[in-house]
Amino acid sequence: MRPDTPAENVDHSAEAARLERTAGLYPEDAEALLLQAAAHLELSDARPAATALYDRLLSTPDSLENAPLVRALKASNLWEYDHEAEARAIIDGVRTTAPRDPAPWVIVAESLESHDELEAAHDTFTEAATLLLTGVAEPPRATHPVLFGRHRVRRMLGLPHDEWDARADTLHSSSVSLDELHDPKRVWSLGSDNPAELEAEISRLRAELGTYREALSRPFPVAVLHWPAGELTELLSAYPDLATEYPSHPEHLSTIESSLRELSASGTANLGIVTATVPSYEAFAASEGSSPSDTTLLPQYATTLAARGRAVAWPPQRGSECWCGETQSYDACHGS
Repeated sequence: MRPDTPAENVDHSAEAARLERTAGLYPEDAEALLLQAAAHLELSDARPAATALYDRLLSTPDSLENAPLVRALKASNLWEYDHEAEARAIIDGVRTTAPRDPAPWVIVAESLESHDELEAAHDTFTEAATLLLTGVAEPPRATHPVLFGRHRVRRMLGLPHDEWDARADTLHSSSVSLDELHDPKRVWSLGSDNPAELEAEISRLRAELGTYREALSRPFPVAVLHWPAGELTELLSAYPDLATEYPSHPEHLSTIESSLRELSASGTANLGIVTATVPSYEAFAASEGSSPSDTTLLPQYATTLAARGRAVAWPPQRGSECWCGETQSYDACHGS
C-alpha cells in the first residue's frame, strides 16, 4: 500500500492477501509482513482470519523476533470478538514474561483500558514503566506511549500526578497539554451550548488527531544500506566490480554516517539504516533480472528492505548501541 493512500480507499482484504504473498517470497521478513496482513484483516473485520495469522506465527515461536508482541496483538484481537477469557489468559502471560520491548505492554494495557478495566490497565502501564524506565535518565522514544497511556488512565481514575506523569508532560510536544487531552470531563463539553467550550474542544481534537496522524502515517524511511564486515568481504569476493563502491569497510561505515547527516541537514526526515546480506541481495538481483555487480541495484535494494520493515531508525536513541554493530554506544562511536 502506498503511504499516501487515503485510509478510506484501501481494500484491506486485498492488501492482506498481497502481504501474505509477499511473506511467501521473503520468508526472512515473514513476521513483519504477516503482522501487517493481520492488521489489515482486523480493519476489514475479519478477526478470526487475523487470529489464524497470529497462530501461524506463534506455531514457530523460536523463529520469532518478538513473540510477546504477536501474543499481545492476538489477545487484543480475540477480546474484540468475544473471546475474553482467552484474551485475559494471554494478557496475564505477557505481563508475567515481562518483555523488554514496550510495544506488547502498551497493546495489552490499552486492550484492558478499552474494555473499562482501568485499574488493571494502570497496573500494566506501571509495571512497564518500572521495568523499562527505572534508572533511565532519558526515556527512549519507543517508551513514550507507556508514559502517555499511564497518564491517561490515571486521569480517568482521578489519581494525582506523580513523577512519571510529570515526565510524560515534558515529553509531550503537542500544543495542547496532556492534562487537557486526557481530561475525563471532555466528553461533557461536546454537549455544551457555549461556543467557547466547543471551540476549545475542537482545538484539542485537532491536536490529538495530529499526534495520531504523525504516529500512524509515516511512510517507510529513507534508508541507507549497511553491509556488516563479513557480508561485505563475501560480497566483494564474489563481485569485485563493487570494490569501487566499497573501497573498505571503515570507509563504508563513515560514508553511511556522513550520508545520513547530509540528508538530515537538508531537511529529510524519517531516516533509517537497513542491513544487507549477500544471499538476500543476490535474490533481489535475480528478481530484477540483473547482475549483483550492477551498482544501480544497491539503492533499489535498500528501498525494498525498508518497505519490508527492515529499517532501523537513525539516529539511535541517546545511550543506545551504535548502528554499526559495535558494543559501545552511538554517542561514543559514529555519533561522536
